[in-house]
Amino acid sequence: MAAQVRRYAIEVAYTGTRYGGFQIQANTPTIQGEVEKALAVLFRHQFELTGSSRTDAGVHAQSNYFHVDTEFWDGIDMEQRVYNLNALLPYDIAVRSIREVASDWHARFSAMGRRYRYTCYRQKDPFLVDRAYFFPYRVEAARLQQAAAYLLEVRNFQTFSKRNTQVHTFDCQLTQSDWQFEQNRFMYTVAGNRFLRGMVRGLVGTMLHVGTGKMSMERFQEIIALRDCKFADFSTPAKGLVLEGVDYRW
Repeated sequence: MAAQVRRYAIEVAYTGTRYGGFQIQANTPTIQGEVEKALAVLFRHQFELTGSSRTDAGVHAQSNYFHVDTEFWDGIDMEQRVYNLNALLPYDIAVRSIREVASDWHARFSAMGRRYRYTCYRQKDPFLVDRAYFFPYRVEAARLQQAAAYLLEVRNFQTFSKRNTQVHTFDCQLTQSDWQFEQNRFMYTVAGNRFLRGMVRGLVGTMLHVGTGKMSMERFQEIIALRDCKFADFSTPAKGLVLEGVDYRW
């Protein structure tokens, strides 16, 4: 009797510093490419993974997902295979789990939302150099919080979407948007049902102008209404951005 094809979700964590992005691309190393290579070595079979989304080069993730359809994994000890895969993967990528899911579960289209964190730091710190954005300028916490809170009222985020993005709508629903402050760090956390290309970095870069007083709240609201990305600041580096998790109904 032929083995039944089953669908599996693969959870991964990684630092994106050395990679051209999450999903596979030509002529550059990617997270998907490395995981597919490790799977091919372990199972002596080529697998084609489907990712939850595209993340920019240099972006990190505490938890992100692929799915794959295969008939080879029925009855296999997945905890042992996670261990084996991690022995094969580079130091900056880890498989957290592999679980069987429903046949109609999809890493991208079954996602209910995503949560990101962007970290800035004020004073030189060698332990944050590859994980955060060095921003040694005075910012007013209240101004940053006011800008972040206003975003919860926004629906159209076209201002914060990079050009040449093929989407049907620029509407997003944010469920969290706030800043947290520590001694040498301040971090923006944002969660929502979907995000546009470059959106989080555009939000952070533009809000930093508000926080330093270079941009008023009135102007911030105005550029959102203009729906033109030339008014947003996308210059914040990818290394400060972490995908904290993708929300699913399992």
